[in-house]
Amino acid sequence: MKPALRFRIAIFLGAFLLFQVQPMVGRLLLPWFGGGPAIWTDCMLFFQVLLLAGYAYAHWLGSRRSTRLGVAVHIGLLAASLVFLPITRHAGAWKPLASGDPSGRILLLLVATVGGPYFMLSATAPLLQRWYSLSRPGDSPWRLYALSNLGSFLALLSYPFAVEPYLRLRTQVWVWSALYAGFAAVCGWTAWRIRGVTPAAEAEDRETSPAPRPRFWSVALWLGLSASGSTLLLASTNQISQGVAVIPFLWVAPLSLYLLTFILAFDHERWYRRPLFAVAAGVLAPAACAVAGLALVVPVWGQLGVHLSTLFVLCMVCHGELALARPNPRYLTVFYLSIAAGGALGGLFVALAAPRLFVEFSEYPIALAAACLLGFAGWLRTGALGQWTARNFAVRVPLMALLIGGVTALAATVASSNRPALVDLRNFYGVLRVTERADLNGPLRQLTHGRVKHGFQYLRDSQRTWPTCYYGPHSGAGIALNALASRNRRVAVIGLGTGTLAAWGHPGDTFRFYEIDSNVETIATTWFSFLRDSKAQTKTVLGDARVLLERELASGHSGDFDVIAVDAFSGDAIPTHLLTAECGDLYRRRLAPGGLLLLHISNRSLDLEPVARGLARRLGWKAVLFVSGPHDETGELSSKWVLVTANSAFLEQPGIADRVSAWSDPKRSPITWTDDFASLWHVLRF
Repeated sequence: MKPALRFRIAIFLGAFLLFQVQPMVGRLLLPWFGGGPAIWTDCMLFFQVLLLAGYAYAHWLGSRRSTRLGVAVHIGLLAASLVFLPITRHAGAWKPLASGDPSGRILLLLVATVGGPYFMLSATAPLLQRWYSLSRPGDSPWRLYALSNLGSFLALLSYPFAVEPYLRLRTQVWVWSALYAGFAAVCGWTAWRIRGVTPAAEAEDRETSPAPRPRFWSVALWLGLSASGSTLLLASTNQISQGVAVIPFLWVAPLSLYLLTFILAFDHERWYRRPLFAVAAGVLAPAACAVAGLALVVPVWGQLGVHLSTLFVLCMVCHGELALARPNPRYLTVFYLSIAAGGALGGLFVALAAPRLFVEFSEYPIALAAACLLGFAGWLRTGALGQWTARNFAVRVPLMALLIGGVTALAATVASSNRPALVDLRNFYGVLRVTERADLNGPLRQLTHGRVKHGFQYLRDSQRTWPTCYYGPHSGAGIALNALASRNRRVAVIGLGTGTLAAWGHPGDTFRFYEIDSNVETIATTWFSFLRDSKAQTKTVLGDARVLLERELASGHSGDFDVIAVDAFSGDAIPTHLLTAECGDLYRRRLAPGGLLLLHISNRSLDLEPVARGLARRLGWKAVLFVSGPHDETGELSSKWVLVTANSAFLEQPGIADRVSAWSDPKRSPITWTDDFASLWHVLRF
């Protein structure tokens, strides 16, 4: 095999595996930690920090005077990384045991499962490019960077369409692990064959004119452009997930576009047309801010189109300027190290700093502004200011567009942070906002999670105990609880919200709420009174509902609920593990004979009817649908509930049978999710 081909195979395969594992591991962790977009953000932070570590290692090893030593070290570490295979085999030991911010646990889990292989994959592209430039000093190594990004791009593109829909997670893990073993062999062979290459110092002495060392401001620009692109990637992914759904496809699409801009920018200068992308950035940055503020009224495809187009254009600005500012190949590893450091800084900002600094998703407009203004700065450093003052409109107009885009995004940041609210809280699980307004019935207090309403309460004493929103007398929950006339009812509710379901409590009843977000409990007990006013005994338990239900079952609690109401699907962060076949078996064991399983499946982006029917089929129970429209006189919103039970007599009684709705698509086959296979792609509304 030709030496150049060995390098290309090792670099391409390493990049493919590097980015194929990212959505796979994210998909594994998603149901364990609440199903929110912050899980992917934490995963990306880990990947970016380890990428930085890999690039630092490549820089150190590529700078050694002895290639023999570098080859020996690299082959030894490749062999050591094989002990992690198959990856994720010990991941189950890291499932969360308590509520609170799980970011630290997620990062430790990733270190323990994929840390070694990911570190070696991260170092592959810069290290092999460095060795390639030494073994073939007449060839440019920059095209290999584009090749590595192409491998990453194909990995991401293939996952949601060719991997996730057809392969179980266990199979994905084994296939990836086998491919990694093959990569280690190819990479080790490639390294072994260049062990006798002329030492780095001698190769560099052959340069006819030694290249100047990059200046501080050049390195600062590399860091800033890279950090802006990384921040924009993660902030855009958060924005899309909050407005549409948290699924691997909507993680992969932004990351694929991000990599595509690297491919184009570093393949050839003809792809990055400064005036064209500058004008597009000046138009799209304000448009993206507007769409983010109007997420509830803009169709899904409209949101995706604007956010993804904006991401592509502004990342082209960042990475195009990076490509134009790249140094002599002698400083290749320093350049890549700076890019990786900037990417890690962006990840740290979005994953750790932003949730603690802002009560809104302010990192998105900040990223838009930074990309526009750094693109402006990158253009100025090439002498564009003189052309501007000389009234060269071919330069002035694009530069003005970048300035307008940056200033508009900054203004949007200020405007979003000044919206009136009684309280704003943000943590790992998202943004909670309590506001007051009035409708036809009078003043009310409302809780929203992101853009989704999670309940409201009227403020007048005569109306405070009304079950409103999705839980009124016309809703499936209200119908079922009204019809369940037994005394001392035991009700489990997964998802607290404002605690509205407690309004259905009778004396002697027990309502036990399971809530993963401690901020929700704080709001429900401080700003709303459903729990205090309930005639039933109420208790809130913090933590992942499935983990807590399993733990209670192991301690002897079985058949102890008459009703389990699962109210965790109205937002866009869908905890899929609460609808799997294995979780259905858990519900069966916790319900008393003839008990009721209520599933609230109202959702703007996902059609969960087939999944609810699949769960009922798995249990061998009957499932009926209750669809209710808005009822202004009782303060109810439209809702969709599914009742699953083996109690046929309950379903046939008056007040139940005559209020059942028809399935939206009765001919559609039920979908049975399992812990090993659950894809939201099949139920996404377009």
